[in-house]
Amino acid sequence: MLEKEIEIPEGSDVIFEKDRLNAKGAKGEVSRMFRHPHINLKVEKGKVTLTSAMERRKVKATMGTWNAHIKNMFLGVAKGWKGELKLVYSHFPVKLKLEENTFVIENFLGERNPRSVPIPEDLKVEVDKNTIYVSGADKERVGQLCARIEQTAKVKGYDRRIFQDGIYITRKPYLEGECERGKDES
Repeated sequence: MLEKEIEIPEGSDVIFEKDRLNAKGAKGEVSRMFRHPHINLKVEKGKVTLTSAMERRKVKATMGTWNAHIKNMFLGVAKGWKGELKLVYSHFPVKLKLEENTFVIENFLGERNPRSVPIPEDLKVEVDKNTIYVSGADKERVGQLCARIEQTAKVKGYDRRIFQDGIYITRKPYLEGECERGKDES
């Protein structure tokens, strides 16, 4: 019999009902479906327990994936996730701004019409000169918004080695309390 246990961090509320695991903490709320015919999920005594009577390779792999997803949920509601993007331009001066729930890229490649990306309510976007920070409780949603911003500023029809204008992900989602890149850890 396979069994994995995940500790619920202090200050987090976890509820499992109708195949949906809900985690709520200081940085927000994350919800995710967990359904499999051979894996049982239980929340009790400050732990989330995954059990299965089958010891097949695919069931073990699925349990490992669920384990990682649940840990990421707990880390997200406790500390939060943050992604980082960088604006690169050499041809036209680009202007980045936030309007209500929309991230706007103006004058990209000299275009008259601005490019825009809607920002979901549970995520936060900050612009610091040519650096864009995306933060939230759900690691996958933070990474998806970073990818959507990168795709919005993608240049087509040019050699990317020469024509490098665009917005690029410089750091995939990491924990907000983690050491910043290039800065001393002490």
